[in-house]
Amino acid sequence: MSGLVLVLTVFLACAVEAVEALTIVLAAGTSRNWRSALQGSAAALVTLAIVVAALGPAIGMIPFEALRLVVGALLLVFGLQWLRKAILRASGHKALHDEAGAYAKEVAAADAAAGGGRGIVTDWYAFTLSFKGVFLEGLEVAFIVVTFGNNQGSVPLAALGAAAAVVAVTGVGLAVRAPLARVPENSMKFAVGIMLTAFGVFWSAEGAGVDWPGADAALLVLVPVIALLGLGTAALLRRTDTAVPPAAATTVPPAPAAKGSTQ
Repeated sequence: MSGLVLVLTVFLACAVEAVEALTIVLAAGTSRNWRSALQGSAAALVTLAIVVAALGPAIGMIPFEALRLVVGALLLVFGLQWLRKAILRASGHKALHDEAGAYAKEVAAADAAAGGGRGIVTDWYAFTLSFKGVFLEGLEVAFIVVTFGNNQGSVPLAALGAAAAVVAVTGVGLAVRAPLARVPENSMKFAVGIMLTAFGVFWSAEGAGVDWPGADAALLVLVPVIALLGLGTAALLRRTDTAVPPAAATTVPPAPAAKGSTQ
């Protein structure tokens, strides 16, 4: 069961990153030049592979308990950030993430940018935009795979979840050649925030020497508890927000009339 939770968590987290990277590539290809956009994506993947190959083995040299403590703390920070934003969006205190709007913004910026190429790259702007999007989002995917895989002792399972997410998102995106606006990304981010927070609590506590009752089975309790806390907080924020009247109760008195004036 812990393996299934691992694959699902990595899949959801990587799917979010893949959607954001694909949105940037589609904007660059549609509004500028498809060849340059794909060249930038390929260059980013090659660079990313070199970085992971160079730094990945170094993570395995860190003592296991220290690795769990550090990675657990980092995941807890990231998870709480994702969960906080998801709660604010669910409660109406923050605008929902709009992938179609992000796509339109990228297209507008690409249209306004100057043209020109270098060497075999026809459109340097499209190349750079795609490279940046794929590389940065790819780094986050690599971090998720390496940290989750090493901590659970199953890098292949983590890689499987990431590969499935990237293939699924890329396949759908290339088929429709449009931003995946219908993907419930905000709900996915809520779920990922819950999962990352649960794993962060679990691993950081284990790294600090805590023995969880039932070992990995404790995740089956942590995940629903954190989910209930997140959903409850969002509901409480919605109720608090609607209970406050739209107009402030305090009435601002009118400014005093100037001397010698008549009203």
